[in-house]
Amino acid sequence: MKVGVFGGSFNPPHRGHLLAARAAVNALGLECLYVVPAKEPPHKALPDGSPPAAERYRLTELLFADEPLVTVSGLELQRDGVSYTIDTVAALKARHPNAAMYLLLGTDMFLSLAEWYRAAELLTMVTPAVFARAGGQDAAIAAQAERLRAEYGVDAQVIDHEVFEVSSTELRDLLANRQGAELMGAAVYSEVIRSRHYGAKPVFAWLLEQVAACNPRRAAHTAGTAEEAVKLARRWGVDAEQAEEAALLHDITKGLDPDTQLRLCKKYDMMPDDVERENPKLLHAVTGAGMARAEFGVCDAVFDAILCHTTGRPRMTMLDKVLYVADYIEPNRDFTEVGTLRELAYTDLDAAVAFGLELTARELRAKGAAVHPRSIEALEHVECRV
Repeated sequence: MKVGVFGGSFNPPHRGHLLAARAAVNALGLECLYVVPAKEPPHKALPDGSPPAAERYRLTELLFADEPLVTVSGLELQRDGVSYTIDTVAALKARHPNAAMYLLLGTDMFLSLAEWYRAAELLTMVTPAVFARAGGQDAAIAAQAERLRAEYGVDAQVIDHEVFEVSSTELRDLLANRQGAELMGAAVYSEVIRSRHYGAKPVFAWLLEQVAACNPRRAAHTAGTAEEAVKLARRWGVDAEQAEEAALLHDITKGLDPDTQLRLCKKYDMMPDDVERENPKLLHAVTGAGMARAEFGVCDAVFDAILCHTTGRPRMTMLDKVLYVADYIEPNRDFTEVGTLRELAYTDLDAAVAFGLELTARELRAKGAAVHPRSIEALEHVECRV
């Protein structure tokens, strides 16, 4: 039996790790591959802001969930102190005493292998297998393989494959700058965004895809609202990224039936008031804010803006006002007063909010529906500023 051991910090795990694992399985004929996230890597300290070991383990599980020959092992999480490879290999050897064991290594780790903790003993138990660029063997790799053969009697294996051209450091930087979604598995990226690991901020196109998947009919309106929200944010000195994030998520639950909305209210521990229960059209702001926070990790400012985007609220923030008005005047809107509202939006934002609240109240009263008390208070408050 051939068993592979693929260790690392996996900080974060990404498609490069997945492609490397598949290449190793094919090149070495592995029947089992253990992927082992390190608790405390011995070679270098984890950078500040790295998720705890248990979180990195969870992300690694998500990455390899569909790989039948891969087992993500928590061996190193169960031990105290630094994660030494020889301890992990010894434990796996005890499980597979008759297996040929291969230790998968990147180039840097392979070149420093002789300096590892108890390296001579380790090399009696494993055959090192180094990932190299497809189409050729690096001279340094060849020289190190010869040294290992001469000093330890091991025949290192070279795995030629298409090396993934991004480092973990580069990927962490990309994630913090709303990039890198395509470099990670879908489940991994979703979890990174949900928990905001690495200071990650969601790629806007990805957010729009999530909204479209939930409610395809709202995609055009959502995109239009995001476009308008960014313009208004820049006009009024509001954080444009927060405005776009709020706009993309504001209607994510709109269109769901009332029973589903109420179930989501319970799930996100956001119980609606009596007026919201009587007017199900208001519930999507409650559930949308809850989902935005629970599933997409939005900050409090974005959460609050989504929560009040249908009714307004007293003492609305500038972000609240930008989202409220952008939702009203986005390019797909076409109603009698929209031209007036669009003009006000760029000349007097408070007046635009007041006009929007008045229009909504007028429409609700014409239908015999109750105007939410928050809307009345919001109108009173904003009118004092107009």
